[in-house]
Amino acid sequence: MRPLDIFAATSVAVIWGLAFIAIEFALQSFTAPDLLALRFVIAALPVVFIKKPDISWGALITLGTLLFVGQFMFLFFAYDAGMPPGLASLATHTQAIFTIMIAAVVLRETPNFRQIIGIILAFTGLAIIFYSVDATLTYMGLILTLCGAISWAIGNTVLKKLGRVDMLALMIWLSLVPPFPAFGASIMLGELSGFADRLQAASTISILSVLYLGLIATTVAFAIWGRLLSTYPAVMVTPFALFAPCAGVIASYFIFGESFGLTRGTGMAMIFVGVAITLLSGRRTLPA
Repeated sequence: MRPLDIFAATSVAVIWGLAFIAIEFALQSFTAPDLLALRFVIAALPVVFIKKPDISWGALITLGTLLFVGQFMFLFFAYDAGMPPGLASLATHTQAIFTIMIAAVVLRETPNFRQIIGIILAFTGLAIIFYSVDATLTYMGLILTLCGAISWAIGNTVLKKLGRVDMLALMIWLSLVPPFPAFGASIMLGELSGFADRLQAASTISILSVLYLGLIATTVAFAIWGRLLSTYPAVMVTPFALFAPCAGVIASYFIFGESFGLTRGTGMAMIFVGVAITLLSGRRTLPA
């Protein structure tokens, strides 16, 4: 890869890592459905300039639900349930592990030996983190985060079955999906009537965080990521995503003083190594 593209890939990963910090600030003023709707209303604004990708509406709605609604709705509620941002940034990226497992069943793609070792390490790390649950982390928060990662993984599998599509256009059009179920959830929870009041009373840091999530972490970051994926083989690009949880953990430590302790830190390290092995071993994945 060219040095400029290496810098671009690293920057995108850092942007995504810092998004977990922005979520924490945004949820100080907005509910989880509010944030989901606002993030993707902003992200979908370029849709007036971008042609719809050549996929059916059914596939578009399914992908939008799995990749965006499921992933982020679970994640935002996980924050409400006591999930710390640094740990959330790492647990979310277990989607790589779940993607390989789902692809093995649905797409008949057999994981190689190194990927199996990575999966075992990651799940061992998760078990250690479950063991470390205390006042700073709840079982519900961790389970909701993992549900979001599984939704993302299923979405990855559906996306792979679509074949080659314009990634940037697809992500922008997928952003049209989340606001509808988000406002529906607000109605079911009896929160929609207070949306205007929350928007008016929102702090400056919350507003800036929402703009960061919609414009930078979604539209800009996916635009750069899509260009890189269209230029280089996926096996050269996807490992850069490992910088995202690193950035999330480090930023959460300095901004929120999030500490992990030896037990939880060991579990997080095992998850990171497991995910790294599965991503870096992807070149050798063979069909069954």
